[in-house]
Amino acid sequence: MPLEKLSSAPTVETTRLKLRAHTLADFPDSFAMWADPDVTRFIGGKPSTKEESWQRFQRYPGHWALMGFGYWLIEEKATGRFAGEMGLLEGQREMTPGFDGAHEIGWGLMPHAHGKGFAGEAVGAAIAWHDSQFGRVRTACMIAPENAPSIRVATKAGYTQFAQTTYKGNPTLLFERR
Repeated sequence: MPLEKLSSAPTVETTRLKLRAHTLADFPDSFAMWADPDVTRFIGGKPSTKEESWQRFQRYPGHWALMGFGYWLIEEKATGRFAGEMGLLEGQREMTPGFDGAHEIGWGLMPHAHGKGFAGEAVGAAIAWHDSQFGRVRTACMIAPENAPSIRVATKAGYTQFAQTTYKGNPTLLFERR
């Protein structure tokens, strides 16, 4: 458990980004991201409907309240522009092998935020926050084999591949950081 149980996402800042709690006003940006085929190409393989995006969006505050960790909204500090979402979750994934209790880290960025180093910056900040709350415990992530940019982000953050599996019919690589 975290040192201090959190009921909502704390704000975490980097040089260029602010990771913060979602507000209801953020739903249109979140929906736009998850409806974008460039974003979902490697995450689920198809754009999310408004209903699917709303269900995901509602999980964000619930995860913080129940688990003491969860997903942040990523905002560009210089402009206040929505850049994406990322964080840690307990996904209860139905796959073999699984994550065996490891906190799962994940990220998704708007196309305008791709290629700027934002994912690595956000992942680094989330890992630092997570380590300060939980100690250096195992975290894991799943990435589509074709998603070379996310594999680079994970590798630079200290993740190593530990398995190849299938998740919801799609080939998936599993990475861990111990």
